Amino acid sequence: MIDVIVLGSAAGGGFPQWNSAAAGCLAARSGRGAHARTQASVAISGDGGKRWFILNAAPDLRQQILQTPALHHTGSLRGTPIQSVILTNGEIDAITGLLTLREREPFTLMGSDSTLAQLAENPIFTAVNPEIVPRVALKLNETIALKHKDGSDSGLKMEAFAVPGKAPLYAEAEGSNPDETLGLSFTDGTKTVLFVPGCAEIKPDLVERAREADLLFFDGTLWQDDEMIRAGLSPKTGQRMGHVSVHDADGPMMKFADCKKPRKVLIHINNSNPILLEESPERKTVEKAGWVVSEDGMSFNLG
Repeated sequence: MIDVIVLGSAAGGGFPQWNSAAAGCLAARSGRGAHARTQASVAISGDGGKRWFILNAAPDLRQQILQTPALHHTGSLRGTPIQSVILTNGEIDAITGLLTLREREPFTLMGSDSTLAQLAENPIFTAVNPEIVPRVALKLNETIALKHKDGSDSGLKMEAFAVPGKAPLYAEAEGSNPDETLGLSFTDGTKTVLFVPGCAEIKPDLVERAREADLLFFDGTLWQDDEMIRAGLSPKTGQRMGHVSVHDADGPMMKFADCKKPRKVLIHINNSNPILLEESPERKTVEKAGWVVSEDGMSFNLG
């Protein structure tokens, strides 16, 4: 059995973004036609929802924990059902929430060599004391059994695999490494979940992984590659930011169209993406194609 909770579903900046008066952000603030969302993070459990692994530590992690009863601690004076935080990259919206977890609470921090090196180079992250929170480097394409903090089996096996991406914005001058952006695969031996919140190119091997999965979370950052330029929000394309775009020919709607088995969920959705507007033509298009636009608090059970 695998349980999954969407803690946050938006891209960096959240939805509405703090400094934006774009149409979508105005709709989210008013609660008319769009729901507010925190930044992308997911919790996954293999023991019936008793203990959880967090995928990416969003800046909103404290709020997400408070809004998610399954992540609340009961019993002893201090503790947490969070067993590990697993990072898919070193972007600000994936790592900043680690600072919320600095309260001398043991858990395991997992990520690629590149991501862990980026954390090690920034002294602020020593607040999450490595003597209390051990850092475990993930080897690509190696299946590991996820363990709880007490050493017991979680019921889940995980594989980290590289997908095309880019270095975090603050580290771009140093160049990109092959393990800069990860996808994660989880299985209980019967069902499989894929988590790929950032991806710059959908290659055939990823399509094959998706074809065999039961639940796919995939990069829904932008509707089209130049949408932020068209909207006057940024000079950057989606490709420049390390993301394919939902509706483009090389995006998930087209590339995963023949993957009939998985339930397909878009996550890490930018505030400029019109699929966030519930009555938009773009929203209707993705739903007609069989995709779910994720929302905070959405849950999935793969029994």
